[in-house]
Amino acid sequence: MSIENLIRLREKESRKVIGLMSGTSCDGIDACLVKITGNGMSTEVDIIGFETFPYNDEIRKLIFKTSCKETGTVDKICQLNFTLGKLFADAVTQIAEKMSIPLSEIDIIGSHGQTIYHISSLKEQNDKEVRSTLQIGEASVIAQETGVTTVADFRTRDIAADGGGAPLVPYSDFILFGRDGIGRVIQNIGGISNVTILYAGGNIEEIIAFDNGPGNMIIDRFAEIITDGRLKYDKNGELASKGRLNQDLLDRLCTHPYLSKPPPKTTGREDFGIQFSDDLFKRLKQDNMDIHNAIATVTAFTAKTISDSYRKFIHPSHKISEIIISGGGVHNPVLLQFLENYLGNVSIKKIDDLGIPSDAKEAVAFAILANETICGNPGNVPSVTGAKESVVLGKIIPGK
Repeated sequence: MSIENLIRLREKESRKVIGLMSGTSCDGIDACLVKITGNGMSTEVDIIGFETFPYNDEIRKLIFKTSCKETGTVDKICQLNFTLGKLFADAVTQIAEKMSIPLSEIDIIGSHGQTIYHISSLKEQNDKEVRSTLQIGEASVIAQETGVTTVADFRTRDIAADGGGAPLVPYSDFILFGRDGIGRVIQNIGGISNVTILYAGGNIEEIIAFDNGPGNMIIDRFAEIITDGRLKYDKNGELASKGRLNQDLLDRLCTHPYLSKPPPKTTGREDFGIQFSDDLFKRLKQDNMDIHNAIATVTAFTAKTISDSYRKFIHPSHKISEIIISGGGVHNPVLLQFLENYLGNVSIKKIDDLGIPSDAKEAVAFAILANETICGNPGNVPSVTGAKESVVLGKIIPGK
C-alpha cells in the first residue's frame, strides 16, 4: 500500500474496522467489526458483529508460561509472537465471513495483541530509568494474511512519552459515553478491573481512570485449581455460591500495597497473576480453609477492591450515581451481588443495555484507537496514563 492509499483511507467518510483484543484472562481473541464514521470528537460507532474465538488449552497454557519470569524464554516469546499473529489473522477472516463482508471491504484492523509483560514503574538499567511493555501477536503476519492495513503496539508510544502505557480504553469510553453530558462510571471487570470516571459536562482532559486491582484473574485460577483444570472460570459464580465469605482473609487481602497506591496506576499479572494465586491457594490449603469459602472470598476481594477504590480515589469529591459494568465479570452473579452490597444505593447497569456487548468493549476500543491513528489523532489521555503529552498511538503495517 502506498502513502497515497493511506491518505485516501484517512479521507474516507466512514471505515469498516475490526478491533482485536486478547486480555489478561487469556481465554481467547475478541473480534468486533464496526463501522466508524468520522474521527476525533465527531466519531460515531456502529457495531456490525462480535465474536470471541477461544484459545485451546495448549495456547492458553503457553501464553501463561511465556508470561511468567520463571518460565518464559526468548525462543518461546519469539515463536509465540508469530503463532498468535496467525490466530489473530484467523479471527479477522472468520468474523468477516460471519458478517458476509469480504476482507477487501475491511479498511483497518486494530490489534491490541497479547500482553506478555508490563512494567509501568521506572526500573533502572544501564544507568537509564525506563518503563516498558511487551504485547505480541505479530501485526505483520495479520496484515500479510488478511491484506488489511493493521495498527498495533499501541502502548509503547505512551510509555515513550513517559506514561504508564495504560489504561488506554478511557479515550474510547469518552467517545462512546462521555459526550452526552451525563456523568457515568464505566467499570470493566476483565482479568484486571479498570475504571473510567466521566463527569457530567466534563471534557476528555478531566477523565479519571485507573486499574482498581484484580478482576477475574484470581477467581479464574482458583476455579481451575479446584476443578483440576475442568473449568477455566467460575461459570455463573457456581463455585463461589457454595461458599461463605471469610472476613479475616478478605481483610488480609485488602492490605496489598497496590490497592493504596494513588492514580495514575496500572497493574496486571505481575501483581495478581498465577504466581500470586497459586501461592495464596497453597497457604489457604495449609490452613485447611474450605475451597468454596476460598473462592467466595477472592470473589468478594474483587468487588471490595472496586468499591474501596471509589471511596479512596473518587469519593467524596465526586458523587457516583450510575455505574456501567462490562467485561467477563458481568456473567458472575455472585461477584455482582458482592459489588452491590459494597456500593450500596448506586444504580448498576450492564453495558449491554447501552448497545455494546459486555465482552466486546475493549475490542471496540482498539478499533476506535486504530481509526484515530490512521487519522493522525492522539489516542492516549495524559491525565490517566501520566504521559507528558498526547501522542498518536501504535504502528501501522500497510495492507496489500
